[in-house]
Amino acid sequence: MRELVYPPVIKTALGVFKALNIRIRLEGTDQIPATGGAVLVSNHVSYLDFIFAGLAAHPAGRLVRFMAKKEIFDNRIGGPLMRGMHHIPVDRDAGASSYAAALKALRGGEIVGVFAEATISRSFTVKDIKSGAVRMAVASKTPLIPVALWGPQRMWTKGRKRRLLQRNVPVTIIVGEPMYPKRGDDYEQVTRDLHARMAELLEKAQREYPDVPRSDETWWQPAYLGGSAPTPEEAEKLDLEEAEARKAAHAERGATREAKEGGGS
Repeated sequence: MRELVYPPVIKTALGVFKALNIRIRLEGTDQIPATGGAVLVSNHVSYLDFIFAGLAAHPAGRLVRFMAKKEIFDNRIGGPLMRGMHHIPVDRDAGASSYAAALKALRGGEIVGVFAEATISRSFTVKDIKSGAVRMAVASKTPLIPVALWGPQRMWTKGRKRRLLQRNVPVTIIVGEPMYPKRGDDYEQVTRDLHARMAELLEKAQREYPDVPRSDETWWQPAYLGGSAPTPEEAEKLDLEEAEARKAAHAERGATREAKEGGGS
């Protein structure tokens, strides 16, 4: 597979981070296999997580093919980049094809990146995760590698303005020990174990983080550490409200389109 886009993107990102003095701390990168497939499962705190989770594999000389929602691939700017880096589009209406593409990549020796929470965690704790990552690892006979990210939410996250040029922000990336699920395992139990490992890694990253938020910026700190981010229960309620609003807007657009088509017949 020719890599004309991915390496320059990484080089550019690292150059920008250096210019902004983004202090990246990498831990556990020796857990990334030098060859062969693997499912890298990261928590999700920001819109920049693709970049930082991908850096977890950089010391091993590996590139991560992330599964990302189809809408990003439809973007005029982001789409060509995502396709050029051979990421995997996820269409909610055609999930089987996305799953098949991920399995093909894994069996071909690629590392596939998954944000198992599906959406950004407003509480900055690990939300409930589905068993899809576990099932992919089992079907492809590859390891599951948990990853925790902390810090990118300060630059761009859900419900907050972008602060991409903010300087001196520490970013922590911790890679945990691989898990090796196999056929016959209780996939739901393995998923709970994966969730626990991710939560443990994230708490470690949060507690060891070198910065403490100013009094006017406690929003980026989780509630359990005294921050003003929503609790997991509050975040779940906000997510449900957002999903309902999105569903209503989708239904309204569909009704409007049908009315226009009916009026023109």
